[in-house]
Amino acid sequence: MKVFKFYNCEMEKIKMKKFFAHKIFKILKWVFLIIVGLYLILVIVRVFHFINLDKTNAQVQKIHSTKITMGDVMGVNLPPDPGALADETVEGIDVNANGIRDDVELAIFEKYPDSAKTRAGLLQYALAQQMQVIQPFVNTVIATEVIREHSRARSCLSGTLVPRKTRESFRSNLEMEKIDEYISFMEDIQLNTNERKEKRSLFFENLRSYSDLEGDKCDFDYSGLDN
Repeated sequence: MKVFKFYNCEMEKIKMKKFFAHKIFKILKWVFLIIVGLYLILVIVRVFHFINLDKTNAQVQKIHSTKITMGDVMGVNLPPDPGALADETVEGIDVNANGIRDDVELAIFEKYPDSAKTRAGLLQYALAQQMQVIQPFVNTVIATEVIREHSRARSCLSGTLVPRKTRESFRSNLEMEKIDEYISFMEDIQLNTNERKEKRSLFFENLRSYSDLEGDKCDFDYSGLDN
């Protein structure tokens, strides 16, 4: 009888060991599967991160390499008037593919037909403005690099069209008003629909702090232009 009880007790111990071993195995299996799953998620996230990083870097390079040319300034390839098509989309029409909206480009030539220097400053500013609404995707990096180009274009516009008497001198109120006049003209023709104003507002939501770009402020030396 004692032998039988001892045998039953040992069998119970063996069953309990098997039960706990099975439980531990299941727990370890799930822990392993969770770790593998988290690792795969991390890999996927990193892959998408680097894909987006490559896309962002390529777009930033495009932003900084897109410049106006002497041909743009001299109207070598002026586009036809887009008419009502100009305002059907936020991006508008850019037939000659120079990064400037066709109706904006034509408005600059119409207002300043006899001043290549003025057109140069305004066309560069228009290009920087247009960049804010034609990006295929926008994140903080892209928004910041676009606004750095915008700041560079503004510096070019004011420095070329309303230059200081000396590098150390301050501009007079009249000179500042002249700069504001150019900027207001560009704002009026560039942001001529509610959709464009809203798109720019959304663009600015991605903006972070930034420093000005080093180097030349103008796409080329506009001081060589006669007028």
